[in-house]
Order: sequence, then structure tokens, then C-alpha cells
Amino acid sequence: MFEGKNVKLGIAPIGWTNDDMPELGGEVTFEQCISEMALAGFTGSEVGNKYPRNTEVLKKALSLRGLEIASAWFSAFLTSRPLEETVEAFKEHRDFLHEMGAKVIVVSEQGNSIQGKMEIPLFEKKPVFTEEEWRLLVDGLHVLGELAAERGMKIVYHHHMGTGVQTTAEIDRLMEETDPEKVSLLYDTGHLVFSGEDHLHVLNKHMGRIHHVHLKDVRMEVAHKVHEESMSFLQAVKSGVFTTPGDGCIDFKPVFEALDAAGYEGWFVVEAEQDPTIANPLEYALKARQYIREISGL
Repeated sequence: MFEGKNVKLGIAPIGWTNDDMPELGGEVTFEQCISEMALAGFTGSEVGNKYPRNTEVLKKALSLRGLEIASAWFSAFLTSRPLEETVEAFKEHRDFLHEMGAKVIVVSEQGNSIQGKMEIPLFEKKPVFTEEEWRLLVDGLHVLGELAAERGMKIVYHHHMGTGVQTTAEIDRLMEETDPEKVSLLYDTGHLVFSGEDHLHVLNKHMGRIHHVHLKDVRMEVAHKVHEESMSFLQAVKSGVFTTPGDGCIDFKPVFEALDAAGYEGWFVVEAEQDPTIANPLEYALKARQYIREISGL
């Protein structure tokens, strides 16, 4: 059972309403989303596209339900746009999250990303960074890490399907070339398994850099179909490639055991983008909460 005391369990709103495909969960209100999160037994949330950006309004809505903000996604374009554009957007995002009490900022490089392209095959067309793009990425992340530190925060890099940092080799290179004081890692079980990586190898190799965890499961039969039919990332999501922990192929017990042994502190965030008309968000949130309780004691 997980012994760590300084850990919290949250859930992402993407199971209720999807940022990349607003038609998924378009009818679900912000209030329904956060009420069901609390009802399912979670104490935190990441930020979705329906969340109020007025911090006082958001704080009140969350406090009524015993919730707090764990973090929020930030799209960087360090490899494809002038640095100043990403920096200005990041500062605004950082200050919003700081006001909400978050300690980490989820960052993913979206230069040349195909994760939001409905018709582009995920595995055949995955972007690969040039040497110059790697330099821009590393240097840019160091700048963002310094800006986060100004508010006592960290950036946690989100390796992600359909981007230039998806595979084990790409994660290894990013960790090797970035300063641990400025760039941390978000560990996402689902993206690693879907990509075909050994998720426990990545976890153990980079344990010291991991300061945020996304708990996401994979339906392997759908993952195989994505390969066979040359589907895009968004098509894969709509087909149900991701699900909540305990409903797919991943055994999360060794994940919790390794993080516990390493003294992990921070958030565990259940994140499984699905079509809410097929996978009822409250039902799946309850399933995930029960499974996590059974295998980790959290």
C-alpha cells in the first residue's frame, strides 16, 4: 500500500469534455463535471476549456466541492515560432495557475505536432525533431523553467503521442540535455504504452525527474487497430484507445510501488479522454477511484 503522505489524487476534465474535440462532451457543463469529480471521491482537477478563467469564480466553484487545481496543459511552440510568443503566453498561464495554488505546469511542445490532426496517421507521420529543433526546444524549456521558478513552480514536460517527444529515446534525450533544476518530467502511463514503450523502464530510469503523474489505461485491441488502419490520434481517442485505470491492459500496482519506494510527492491525476456518450464520465471516474483504492490504498 502507498505509504507516501504528500500525495493527492485528482482527475482531468477531459473524460467529461474534450479540449481537442469540443463536440465530445459539448453538452456537459463545467458544474456537472466538477460535481461528479467530487462525487467520485477525487480532491483535485486539471483545467479544461469550460473552466472559468476568473480565479475568484473558479476558486469558489471548486471550494464548494472540496477540489483544488493540480495543474493545466500549456502548448509550447518553441520549435516553430519565435520564443517571445511562447514566453508571453506562458507567463499568463503561469500566473493563473499560481493564483490557483498549483505547483507544477504541464508543458508539451506542439511544433509540428499531429495530435490535433484528424486525418494524419499517428504512427506513420509522427514528427521527428531536427538537431536545430532540439536546440530550440531545450533552450526554450530552460527559459520556461526559469520563469516557473520565479513563482516557486516547476514545469513538468508531457511526452505525448503525435509529437516530437513520444518515444523512450526521445524522452531520454530530453532528460539528458535539460537541466534537472529547470525541467521536470510528467509521467503518463497511457501515452507510453500506446507508443509501444516499456513504461516501467521509463519510470525507473527517470524517477528523480518525475514531479507529476497521469494515470491513463489503454485498450490494447484498439491500439492494434490504430496501427492496422493507419488511424490518427484523434480517431484513436474517439475509438476508445484510452480508458481509466483498471479498465485496460496496464497493471498499475508496480507503478504505485515504484513511486512509493522512491518517495514520490505530488499529484496522481486520472486522465482518460473518451467519448462521454459511450463511456459515462461519472461511472468511469468511480471505477478508477475504486481500482486505485484497492491496489494502492490511496
